Amino acid sequence: MRYSSLLAAQTIALFLLLSMPVAAKPQHDPPAVPATDSAAITQLCADFSTGFSRHDAQAVAATFSDDADFTNMRGNHSRGRAEIEKWFAGLFRGNLKDAVRTDTVRSIRLFSPELAAIDADTVIHGTKAPDGSNLPARNGLMVLLAIKQNGRWRIATFHEEEYPPPRAAPEKN
Repeated sequence: MRYSSLLAAQTIALFLLLSMPVAAKPQHDPPAVPATDSAAITQLCADFSTGFSRHDAQAVAATFSDDADFTNMRGNHSRGRAEIEKWFAGLFRGNLKDAVRTDTVRSIRLFSPELAAIDADTVIHGTKAPDGSNLPARNGLMVLLAIKQNGRWRIATFHEEEYPPPRAAPEKN
């Protein structure tokens, strides 16, 4: 009798366990980015690249918030839209006067409806060396924090890193 009571209790416990609603798995993935925000953020990156490739410092600066921070591949820093515009104007008169840039959005992570992190692959062709010769294409990663202000996405923080050139294959003996 004890065995049948134990078996009945186990059966009831199993039934109750199986009939309980399944708890949702803990949410570790970031929330999905709404299509309208994804498109607007991707366009923001395209606007930056287009302004850069046209050597239009004002168009580049227009993609930034008023108090943005910009840090380039060499660690040079500018703060605020006006300073960023001045920085790019100098570059476009100098070593980037013939440069063309392509930024391809790799990922967008939304932290809130007004804050997003963006990773984009970057390729810059046409950078000039100090002697005026062309440097090889520069490949890197652009990391942005973008904020939505008055319904429009703007770059708040910009960092980019240049990937090192590929290593030569070791010589075979």
